[in-house]
Amino acid sequence: MERRKNTNNGVKIIEVCKVAPDPPILSSESAPPKSLPLSFFDLRWLKYPPIQSLLFYELPTLDTKTTPSLLSLFRSDILPRLKHSLSLTLHHYLPLAGNLTWPESSDKPVINYVESDGDAVPLVVAESDADFYRLSGTNEGVIKSAEYHPLVPDLFMSSERTGLLALQVTTFRDGGFSIGITTHHVVLDGSTVITFLKSWAHTCRSLGSGQYSYYNYSLVVPDLPLELKPFYDRSVIKDPAGLENLYLKQWLDLDGPNNRSLVCFQLKQVFPDSVRGVFHLTRADIQKLRQSVNQYYSGDDGDHVHASTFSVTYAYVVLCLVKAEGLTKNDDEILVGFGMDCRSRLDPPLPNTYFGNCLVGCRVVTKTKSLVVDDDNCRSSGLAAATKIISDGIKSLETNGVLKGAEKWLAIVTPSNFQPASVPRMYTISGSPRFGFYSGTDFGWGRPRKFDIVSLDWSGSISLSDCRDGNGGVEIGLVLSKQHMETFASLFAQGLESID
Repeated sequence: MERRKNTNNGVKIIEVCKVAPDPPILSSESAPPKSLPLSFFDLRWLKYPPIQSLLFYELPTLDTKTTPSLLSLFRSDILPRLKHSLSLTLHHYLPLAGNLTWPESSDKPVINYVESDGDAVPLVVAESDADFYRLSGTNEGVIKSAEYHPLVPDLFMSSERTGLLALQVTTFRDGGFSIGITTHHVVLDGSTVITFLKSWAHTCRSLGSGQYSYYNYSLVVPDLPLELKPFYDRSVIKDPAGLENLYLKQWLDLDGPNNRSLVCFQLKQVFPDSVRGVFHLTRADIQKLRQSVNQYYSGDDGDHVHASTFSVTYAYVVLCLVKAEGLTKNDDEILVGFGMDCRSRLDPPLPNTYFGNCLVGCRVVTKTKSLVVDDDNCRSSGLAAATKIISDGIKSLETNGVLKGAEKWLAIVTPSNFQPASVPRMYTISGSPRFGFYSGTDFGWGRPRKFDIVSLDWSGSISLSDCRDGNGGVEIGLVLSKQHMETFASLFAQGLESID
């Protein structure tokens, strides 16, 4: 397999292999489809750049006099478990081992898993001499964004065919390993990605004891619990507005005519001085922010804002970013955007484990003058205003229906309509605290020490996830210039201190 990654950053590629589903000898479940059509939810993301995520796992300190070294343990035990549990998990997720194509004979792109063609998930195995504890720490702004790039794999891509999933497992000599995940958004939204990862983790844990013992698992395909079983039926998605045909025509006409290329766009270059920052809001912090917003809207003017964990967290981060990046002029505008999961909001509703995209977006352009204020009272005003923008966006989707008027405002995702040229800065969200990136991805060696979305580098998004301690807080990930990150960190801490 071709490797395009620069491995001069202390990462040595040990193995490049393919992991395919093993024969399902003892599985009691029906086989998933080998061919999967795309819905209009999927088609929007046909050429969106791959999403890259990274999980770090710490391993216990070993007495090398009586036990193998970490590197030896990784090669002899951890890696075989990860590989085999992946092959078992792929029985339930056959489309992920396939490819996306758009034949001339087909009206639309299709995902096919063809066993006879050797379809499988590419897996890179690597070793790194980097400092595991520094890379997996949560000290704000100490990690250059490019340092994570050698830890995530490339996704095979050509104009005729593209992969959907690529994985990389990297071991560190001083304490742990990482799992890098690269996914194609055309069939994997955040909910589907985390369900797959939880399924893989569940299967890997099951190999450690009982009937799925690591030493007796060669013929066993364990079933998944109901909350992890993917749901593939596309017929339940209704398309009365004809969005599928609308999107197909837009793609064919883009740089066309009849442009069936599957090569993804490149949205943004990574700045060489950008750094990664991780920040936390505890449950108590979130409650303080919520009380501040509710107090501001406690008058009799009729305004009501649902100060949810999501809305106050997002609002507070945007408020700090606007100030840190100097967007403080009266005529400065920003775009605030986020996606909403539609699974439970469609008619009929879809199961939470529906496999594929099921997102609608909300985007609001607003001037920053209502957010940028300095005294304590006005700071509450700015937070309240930002929270109201987000809350009203959520409310409009829930009140009007997530697909009402969709033919007018939904469009394929291209660089030009992803961020309008007239708006200098866009703030969007990747991930969700509800996904459980920490709580659900224990492969048998404990919760991740750190989760991060590497593709924040080019997307410019803000990542949100649960916290490792499981106490109801929110972890926030950012990629900014070093100067902006330092300013943001100061504003983030000072703002929390100033709220009673």
